[in-house]
Amino acid sequence: MSQIDTESKNTVSVTEGEAQSKPNPAGEPGKTPSNANPVLGFAKELVELVLVTLVLLIAIRWAFAEARYIPSSSMEPTLQINDRILVEKISGHMRKPYQRGEILVFYPPPSEMPEHKDLSNDPLSVLGRLTGLPFLPYEPAFIKRVVGLPGDTLRVVRGVGVYINGQLLDEPYIKEKPNYDLKNMGDIGMTGRIAYDGRPQLSAEQAAQPIVIGKDQLFMMGDNRNNSQDSHVWGFLDQNRVIGRAFLVFWRKLDPPPYPMTLQSGDPDSGH
Repeated sequence: MSQIDTESKNTVSVTEGEAQSKPNPAGEPGKTPSNANPVLGFAKELVELVLVTLVLLIAIRWAFAEARYIPSSSMEPTLQINDRILVEKISGHMRKPYQRGEILVFYPPPSEMPEHKDLSNDPLSVLGRLTGLPFLPYEPAFIKRVVGLPGDTLRVVRGVGVYINGQLLDEPYIKEKPNYDLKNMGDIGMTGRIAYDGRPQLSAEQAAQPIVIGKDQLFMMGDNRNNSQDSHVWGFLDQNRVIGRAFLVFWRKLDPPPYPMTLQSGDPDSGH
């Protein structure tokens, strides 16, 4: 037993001596060499930061909400040009049915795009849509109000309003009464006597049918009825093109209040 212990101690001593006698490649005792390249380290950290940021952007925009701005007057007086709104998406993921009167943000039908091109499967457009990065292309969005739901029969009477299943809708939010008629399918896409370029293609028999909203489709209209490129022009909206529900106006440009007339006119009674 004592011989085995002695040999074990000698072996350990020799091993430690050999380790101490080895030269330090760094040239300084007690310091380990470093082969790390600072440029490569910085590049690695940058790539990781970009990837994490992209993942967060995609998760937030896809699952929760995204911000949009209003570029036109089609939803006046409810929404003004340059309003910034928050588009909520959680209820859509939970399959909450759309209700009449809700304001939805959606990708426009292909007939509204240049050359009638649908960008829903374009890789760069999809990436831009998911991240919202300004240097990437992505489809613009429309914002309109739900007027017709699946199964509804719709009719528009000039100067009167919209009838759903024979009942006139109460729409206190619109800017003015529509100055057009929609009595059958053939009336959709007609602006005056000119057929809209993206007008739905219908046979004579189909054109004579009443306007009935199909399954998984919606009839969308702007509150500014006579200045809105909506379903009365391009037809029904497929629900799979809906981005989300308009939830909140978080920024609106407020014009400064006008001066009182006495100040504008230089009335002596005003003290000026």
